[in-house]
Amino acid sequence: MLRPERMSKVSVAGSKGVMPTVIETVHELSLVDLSDYDGSWEAFDNGNPIEGAEEASEKLVTVRALESTLDLSADEAEPGALTAGWEERLEEIRTRINELDDRQTEINDELRTVNEKIDRVEPFAELGIDLDLLSGYETVDVLVGDGSHEDVEAAVADAEEIRAFETFTGGDIVAIVAAPAEDAGDSPIDDALVGLEFTRYEVPETDKSPDDYVSELENRKRDLESQLDEIDAELEAVKREEAGFLLRVEEELTVEVQQAEAPLQFATTEHAFVAEGWLPTDEYDRLVAALNDAVGDSVEIEELVRADYNDEGYPTHTEEVDHGGPGGEDETTDEEEREVATREVAADGGTTTASSGIVTMVDEPPVVQDNIGPAKPFEFLLRLIDRPKYSELDPTIVLLLTFPAFYGFMLGDLGYGMLYTSAGYLLYSRFDEDIIRSLGAIGIWAGGFTMLFGILYGEFFGMHFLGDIVFGGSPPLHKGLQPVYAKYGQTWLMLSVIIGLAHLTLGYVFGFINDLDHGVGDAFLENGSWALLMIGVWVWIFSRHADSVKPDFLFTSFGTGSEAAYELGFTGFSAEVGLFVGLSLAVVGFVTMVYGEVKHYGVLGIIIGGLESFNVLGDVLSYLRIAAVILAKAGMAFVVNMLFFGVYVVETDSGAEWHFGTSHAPQHMLEQGTYHGHEVTEVMFGGLLHGGIVLAIIGVFILVLGHIVVLLLGVTSAGLQGIRLEYVEFFNKFYEGGGRAFEPFGGIRSDDDN
Repeated sequence: MLRPERMSKVSVAGSKGVMPTVIETVHELSLVDLSDYDGSWEAFDNGNPIEGAEEASEKLVTVRALESTLDLSADEAEPGALTAGWEERLEEIRTRINELDDRQTEINDELRTVNEKIDRVEPFAELGIDLDLLSGYETVDVLVGDGSHEDVEAAVADAEEIRAFETFTGGDIVAIVAAPAEDAGDSPIDDALVGLEFTRYEVPETDKSPDDYVSELENRKRDLESQLDEIDAELEAVKREEAGFLLRVEEELTVEVQQAEAPLQFATTEHAFVAEGWLPTDEYDRLVAALNDAVGDSVEIEELVRADYNDEGYPTHTEEVDHGGPGGEDETTDEEEREVATREVAADGGTTTASSGIVTMVDEPPVVQDNIGPAKPFEFLLRLIDRPKYSELDPTIVLLLTFPAFYGFMLGDLGYGMLYTSAGYLLYSRFDEDIIRSLGAIGIWAGGFTMLFGILYGEFFGMHFLGDIVFGGSPPLHKGLQPVYAKYGQTWLMLSVIIGLAHLTLGYVFGFINDLDHGVGDAFLENGSWALLMIGVWVWIFSRHADSVKPDFLFTSFGTGSEAAYELGFTGFSAEVGLFVGLSLAVVGFVTMVYGEVKHYGVLGIIIGGLESFNVLGDVLSYLRIAAVILAKAGMAFVVNMLFFGVYVVETDSGAEWHFGTSHAPQHMLEQGTYHGHEVTEVMFGGLLHGGIVLAIIGVFILVLGHIVVLLLGVTSAGLQGIRLEYVEFFNKFYEGGGRAFEPFGGIRSDDDN
């Protein structure tokens, strides 16, 4: 679970005569992620595509273009194989669709022109003047536009180049007919209007009135739209008839192109080829059996390495593998050894190749995450950052164990949890997309924990009657919003810190394991020193040393007596433990951490280490957001219910209790004076429910809308804060990501689909 699926680098070498069969067999298995040969091995070149690759690629492009035109999706494919004559059928479909598509383009172009003409003529309709009267004059100039009539008249009247003019208006449209002076320029009206806010309109060339012209254009527009509808109907008919066929053709051609272009990734000579790639170690025997069945002894298959890898993808430890070949214990780059291997393979006469046991194509192993079923949806949360590298621990199982628990603990309400779970189940069961299903599964887990903690809190949509029913009025958890339960709010602050310490310590442990390939010493300097510093500082904080400057709830929340939320007897570590254990650990951690920084940055590392040392406080205190969200969400739900039901205050020996007016109006309880033997001291709010029918109806709307808002904000608060603790605090201690996806030749198996 914490490591990806073990991968092996395999080599398949043989004569070119069997290469097509090998390619077809490996493609059908969909087990091997092929490595790209980089041309670095002497006497070997990248192979050439198999004959027919270019033609198949062109057909594939054609099919995908047709699918795009028809807006086909993969789920419309039908089972079955292609029959004889499929190429002729494809050409007929292509011709038919292209003709319809070309016609559709022509009509859309004409429709766009018609719409532009309608837009241009609309302003002239306001003038009420036939369009042929606005153009065609030799002795006068006509200009129509949008502007202030008064400003236009004043500007034209002041123009010396205009000897006479007349204006016509309709709405915001102004038409100017002007007779230019004898010495006027080419456009006296335009010159007169310089500086004014005036938008000029070109006069359409027609002898009709604006209304008749628009009517004619509208008729043409409807005719064009009708033609488009007919073309759409024809395309839809083609889609219904040919969708399955086109998708089958695409599948066949995709396979053909993949197989034809596979030699581009191989190392080849005139007669032989060498192909390398990654596959899950457990699948190696299946690959060998399939190739032996297909080509017998005409190829040699070897598992080159089965190893752990460092950050760069190179082997740090290799197990001996024995499958009949000599095998290799580690990656070899010795030139003499390569030359011997090169001569052996190049000298092949077209039958078999000799195995060298050398990794010729060095690349990073792909990652197939190996998680149990319930954890697989949480791989989606991990990949929002990046998939893990092959060399580092996969924290998906930790996400499964912590994120839903954080979420449920912060919200803790049976009613909200039921809705979250229902929404998650809807996404999981109604959609086929892996991302949506993963979100649905995460929602189910988060909703389940919200329901669990909701029962423990005794809350149902912020109401507390569930605690009365299940626990007789004394649920084991309280959110700490009410004064009588204030000590629980303080307890959640302390518990948030403890959760943070455990979560971060686990992160440092993961980081230590990830860095072990650098040596135990370096792994300790990078991770163990920080863990010691953090634990030491917080042991001192939880100790009685200098307790006068520390908050009392550190020593009372899990202590004894009435101030303890849970009587566990912890009243703080002794001053001696804090001084000699806590501070000693902190000093050792600080010194070794600074030493590690100095190794990286020189003398500057002292300053860097000193400044970064405060992170052991900030990182842990960041988990206080858990307690903050608990109180914030409880407060929001309380306000919504208070507005509807109203709230009255009861004074008890332990403090003030707030009760909703569900059975009686709060004012009635105040007048009655007591509640279960305790004095009712005040009404916090009377409640819309008790204010008459109109206010009650308004109250129902506020109640429903308010809880919807709380429900949605739960996702953005508990969800985002929870995932932030995972990403920023926890992952930051060990996780880099950047792993390569497993993309097997054939494209069927992928860990994204698991």
